[in-house]
Amino acid sequence: MIKLKPILFSAVQPSGQLTIGNYIGTMRHWSNLQNHYQCLYCIADLHALTTFNKEIFFKESVLDTLALYLACGIDPEKSIIFIQSHVHQHCQLNWILNCFSHFGELSRMTQFKTKIDKNYIKKINVGLFTYPILMASDILLYQTTFVPIGQDQKQHLELVRDIAKRCNFLYGNVFTIPKPCIHQSGSKIMSLLEPTKKMSKSDLNKNNVIFLLEQKKSIFLKIKNAVTDSEKPSKIYYNLQKKAGISNLLEILSAITNKEITFLEKELDGIMYSEFKNIIAEELYNFLSPIKESFLYYRNNTSYLEKVAYEGALKARLQADLTLHKIYSKLNFFSSFK
Repeated sequence: MIKLKPILFSAVQPSGQLTIGNYIGTMRHWSNLQNHYQCLYCIADLHALTTFNKEIFFKESVLDTLALYLACGIDPEKSIIFIQSHVHQHCQLNWILNCFSHFGELSRMTQFKTKIDKNYIKKINVGLFTYPILMASDILLYQTTFVPIGQDQKQHLELVRDIAKRCNFLYGNVFTIPKPCIHQSGSKIMSLLEPTKKMSKSDLNKNNVIFLLEQKKSIFLKIKNAVTDSEKPSKIYYNLQKKAGISNLLEILSAITNKEITFLEKELDGIMYSEFKNIIAEELYNFLSPIKESFLYYRNNTSYLEKVAYEGALKARLQADLTLHKIYSKLNFFSSFK
């Protein structure tokens, strides 16, 4: 009897360029994970509608993201790569899970409350409020065992687990209860100018962010201007409370060189902050160059990208149908499934 691999699901929105935070925190692990799990990598274009504006060219952004997936080492022969809107079952399960989710649960979501604080409530779309339920349908649709997440997404995954447990309590064994897969190293790369907040591709100040496809001149300039501190003499060591900026730069350097932070502290002892930043910028440029080269290769082959998306959607729909048929049967729907 063939032992099936555990299922792993991960997704990224195509709403903007991906950052080194996206890559270091999750995406760099994807190529290795596909050797140990049955992996589904989704481009979450439906989620991106919550922050949609007319200046975003959706098709181009999706193709860019798909090319980056491949450039990061995801193999379509090993993994299923697909676009969320190409698999209609996500929306079908989303409505069902809406009916098993509670208003109070969604109201307590930290990310939603943060966005409410920053915007007028009348401008907040309902999709932003119910976003975690669509995320739940993404994950539960494939009987996912593991979900690679950052520390800031733990609350969302807990909600997914609660919804799954609620359905299972009412109807028996419907959904697999997903578990988080959290990579501690580089799991939270912070903003360059505001190192107490996470680096985000949606940040209005692009000097806070380094993108995967950043030009060399821009990488050096942004690292040069990154926040450090005024301690005299300059000392390079990890301390989130006293030296948030330096600690963030050490996190980045540790992640791209695979050197422990304690080792880097000794290696960099006695050097000036300016020299420290030059080392990071040089290492980062060398680290990102192969990804950029591979991205350009795939992005210039649109027909291949469309083939990968088409075949991935077919495979994803087949798996999604199994779960949808299961939940329809439990709800005693009159179903056309055979």
